[in-house]
This record gives sequence, structure tokens and C-alpha cells, in this order.
Amino acid sequence: MEEILMKCSLFENMKPDEITELLRCLRVEKKKYSKNDMVFTAGDEIRSVGVLLEGKLQILKEDFWGNRLIMAQLGPGELFAEAFVCGGIKEIPVNILAAEDSRILLLDYGRVMTTCPASCGHHSRLIRNMVQILARKTIEMNRKIEIVTQRSIREKVLTYLSAQALRNGSSFDLPFNRQELADYLAVDRSALSCELGKLQKEGKIRFHRNHFQIL
Repeated sequence: MEEILMKCSLFENMKPDEITELLRCLRVEKKKYSKNDMVFTAGDEIRSVGVLLEGKLQILKEDFWGNRLIMAQLGPGELFAEAFVCGGIKEIPVNILAAEDSRILLLDYGRVMTTCPASCGHHSRLIRNMVQILARKTIEMNRKIEIVTQRSIREKVLTYLSAQALRNGSSFDLPFNRQELADYLAVDRSALSCELGKLQKEGKIRFHRNHFQIL
């Protein structure tokens, strides 16, 4: 577990023995979820920060009619629910779904943000890392807003693919299947597939399943 946590930004620049010592200090709870289980449902009371140890999670926002928007998708080592707990929101406003069989670690937020009696240096580093994570998540959310507020499906697709290319190079794999991509971009799946087909015919992109290349 420590090997995975070393890749987690919450434990950035920490040694394995420091992480082990911190886990003794924090109130830690391990949980397992099967694919399509809800880790948290909108309205649940939440007091813990989660770390995904294994699997894949999706943060979903659903309306009254069941239409869903994928806010984010998380892989091993990534943090979740920290913004809601830090903001003092007692009831989580989103659903968190296990998109694959998953294992998570829950950390008591009060213990994370309060230094232990020994005031160890690595606990202070943990708090600084948390502040940095919150800042990075705010930047990521601004990028998501930039994508979904584009006026047309074409503009949403090109803005999203451009961001992926800038991050990964001109050839890359998307973390979503076609329905998940439609839910992430807040568009109809059929309309999305049609637009992708047009862009490929125009020679702007080439793709096979979730592998894309910007031409």
C-alpha cells in the first residue's frame, strides 16, 4: 500500500517510513467496492478524504431525470472528496461510482489537517500538500468549465482533444469509452460519434476506439 501512496500527491516528497508513521497517526479505514457500486451517493454525510488504491472511480453529477455528467475520472493514487470536506460541506453533492473493482483508503480529515502532538515535520508537509492539491483541482475544474461551455459539440471535442494533445503529445489514449466521453462533454452520444466521424473525414483527427491522433 505504501508504494501506491508514494505516488499520491498527498504524500509527495515523503519516504515510506514517514508515510507508515503518518498512517498510524491518521484515522485510516480501508474499503473494497465492486464495479458499479456507489462509494458515495449525493446527500451522504462525509468527513473523510479518500485515496484510490486500486481500480477506477468516476465523480458524477445527475439531474432529476437521470441525465449524468462525468465531472472527473480517477485512477490509483488519486485523491477524492477533499474539496467538499475542506469546504465544510457536510452532505456530498455528487455521486462517486466505482467504474471498476476498487479499493480505497479513507482518512479522517480532521486528523489530516491538525498536526499531531509531536508536530512531526512530515505531518506539516502533508498539510502543505493538501493545500497544493486543492489549488490544482481548482485549476482542473476551470479547464473543465472551458470545455463544457463551448457552444457546439465540435468546439467541445476540439477543445478537449487539444488539451489532451498538449498534455500527452499528438497521439494518445483517452480514459473514456464513447458513452463516458459523451457524459464528460455533456453531449448526446450519437451526436458526438457523428462529429468525430466528420472530423476524421476532414483529416483533422484519426481514431480507433479510444486511441486518438491529432493530424
